[in-house]
Amino acid sequence: MKEAAKKETKRIIVIILASALLAINTKSFVRTAGLYPGGAMGLTILLQGVFDRFFGLSVPYTPVNIILNIIPIYIGFRFIGKKFTLHSLLVILLTGIFTDVLPPMIITYDTLLISIFGGVINGFSIYMCLSVDCTSGGTDFISIYLSQKKGIDTWNIILGINACILISAGFLFGWDKALYSIIFQYASTEVLHIFYKRYQKQTMLIITDKPQEIVDGIYNITHHGATILNGEGGYTHEDRAIIYSVVSRDEVKKIIDVVKAVDRSAFINTFRTNEFSGNFYHRPNS
Repeated sequence: MKEAAKKETKRIIVIILASALLAINTKSFVRTAGLYPGGAMGLTILLQGVFDRFFGLSVPYTPVNIILNIIPIYIGFRFIGKKFTLHSLLVILLTGIFTDVLPPMIITYDTLLISIFGGVINGFSIYMCLSVDCTSGGTDFISIYLSQKKGIDTWNIILGINACILISAGFLFGWDKALYSIIFQYASTEVLHIFYKRYQKQTMLIITDKPQEIVDGIYNITHHGATILNGEGGYTHEDRAIIYSVVSRDEVKKIIDVVKAVDRSAFINTFRTNEFSGNFYHRPNS
């Protein structure tokens, strides 16, 4: 009980910090350069711009962002996890409130610098949320849902969806801002790739004399099995076992440590898996 309370306290603190960072990034970088960062946030800013320019109305950030997140939130509750979605909803609410009330802090007016470093901050803020089992909302819900159901790395798909939003912004408000926004989104996506590895997959091939012990170790870490293939040494012509398994990228180091502890002479090869079909155990989002 005490450990659970400590974990929940840490989660709430990270959520508050990430929400504040997202809001500061929006006020100090995104709006200063007139960027449209994609996702629900970018679409919210785009709609605010449309109401302001064509209807003369100043629409608050929070209600528009919540409306745009209704369907993603439903997907979260229905398919991902209730607690996960509730914490994500807290991020959405806090980010909106901070965005509406915090004053802008202008650091630079250089659009290229804003596109790069604003994107880095945005990606790191989203990673902070994901690291405590929640999201910043919008397309993150869709990305996680597709990753769990289809077993593919969907960040680049989301980048494509965001590009459609940016094309709309280009038609309405100018192509220079839309193109800079693509740089912003690309930087954000790359930061996520670097820090958050849960839904990225790696294929492992392990040549060993102790296959069953290693397969048991893989199961203890990943909660799914591996395939043992029969091989023959090309030089010695001795029988060798080859273990084949697809694992989450954040589990690879743990598995390598287990393999080395069981068989110091084992040969290990890992490479990225872009897509696969079949059953794959995903740790539930709590």
